[in-house]
Amino acid sequence: MKRILTIAGSDSGGGAGIQADLKAITVLGGYGMSAITALTAQNTVGVHGIHPVPVGFIRSQIEAVLSDIGADAAKTGMLATPEIVSTVAEELKRFGVGIVVVDPVMVAKSGDRLLSEEARATLKEKLLPLAFLVTPNLPEASELCGFPVTDLEGMKEAARVIHSLGPRHVLVKGGHLEKEAVDFLFDGERFERFDAPRLSSRNTHGTGCTYSAALATLLAQGLAVREAVREAKRFITRAIALGLEIGSGHGPTNPYAHVLRFKEREEVLAAVEKALVRIVSEPLGRLIPEVRSNLGYALPGAMDFSEVAAVPGRITQAGERIIVSRPPGFGASRHIARVILTAMKKDPEMRSAMNVRYSAEVLSACRAAGLRIASFDRREEPKEVKEREGSTLEWGTQKALQGMKEVPDVIYDEGDVGKEPMIRVLGKDPMAVIEKVIHIGRAIP
Repeated sequence: MKRILTIAGSDSGGGAGIQADLKAITVLGGYGMSAITALTAQNTVGVHGIHPVPVGFIRSQIEAVLSDIGADAAKTGMLATPEIVSTVAEELKRFGVGIVVVDPVMVAKSGDRLLSEEARATLKEKLLPLAFLVTPNLPEASELCGFPVTDLEGMKEAARVIHSLGPRHVLVKGGHLEKEAVDFLFDGERFERFDAPRLSSRNTHGTGCTYSAALATLLAQGLAVREAVREAKRFITRAIALGLEIGSGHGPTNPYAHVLRFKEREEVLAAVEKALVRIVSEPLGRLIPEVRSNLGYALPGAMDFSEVAAVPGRITQAGERIIVSRPPGFGASRHIARVILTAMKKDPEMRSAMNVRYSAEVLSACRAAGLRIASFDRREEPKEVKEREGSTLEWGTQKALQGMKEVPDVIYDEGDVGKEPMIRVLGKDPMAVIEKVIHIGRAIP
């Protein structure tokens, strides 16, 4: 088990700082240790008071840990004053900690300042040269490089400037961008881009702390920096997607979402199996299209098709009888997964879908069953989308959802050259989807 030392402030509300760091380190399999730099009276609404820990005692904490236990990696968070920054840098250098992740915490989510102007200069001068990786968000990058960082090109230029201050790697985080959450990693020679969907959750308290703690842990465990960033970004995206509705302000991210992903896999598979047992008992073969059907169900906060369970080999039919020849598994269908993952961006609870045969008769049955219906026209699909493998269903689902307050029960298209028309039935879970499909089948004359 790798030893991770976090040197940061304490958040009495538990969502950020030392508390968030230790949660992330633990669920990722590390052994967490701490040196507390400040006590804060803090909750989801804001920081109500800050009490810096005496510099001598911060030094004592670090020395006590590193002289006995040692550390495979360390991360820094809130450091508050120039004296604290200097002390932390001196101790990390003295004990030769090789992997140092610097989260240059300057402002809390509520807008409260957590690093003095003088301390920023000291951080650039003494701590950044020791950093294996520094992880500024856009406001922090702006402070460190001296100009406003508001777009992708600005992020790259900021990374170059910050890298010149001494860190081996710079990760400029784009969580404050308007559209996608894009991060850029720079090693002094080349950039690597990391994308994630922008999530609408307000529960983002502790995002930077959790992300940097995950990075320190993964790097200590031997992952190459690019792979560590990729895994840590998945970790924090999932933690935001399943953020906790706690308090009346910005609720905390949920590091335990990483563990839930493993815990809930069996539950998801069992739910798909149960729904399949239900549908094979009904004479619904007429609803299976030429390309066959599939039923998918995503893990909470799923981010890609590998986290969506479906039926390998798809669902077929013999006459009116539905045939399922293999048990469900994760990553078994990219097509139905894309529909589900796109719907989840609008409503994270809409985690299941099944495709069925399109015809005017079946569409009328959908209306007769009282289902909410939306559609898209494949002929409107932009050329660049058509040329990008596997992008049609994501684009089409997004198109159908435009202007809708809720995710509908049904999304259909009438096909195109070489593309079979199709109806997709959506729901919160597989049984909800199957019951809608059964209602459609029974409504066909």
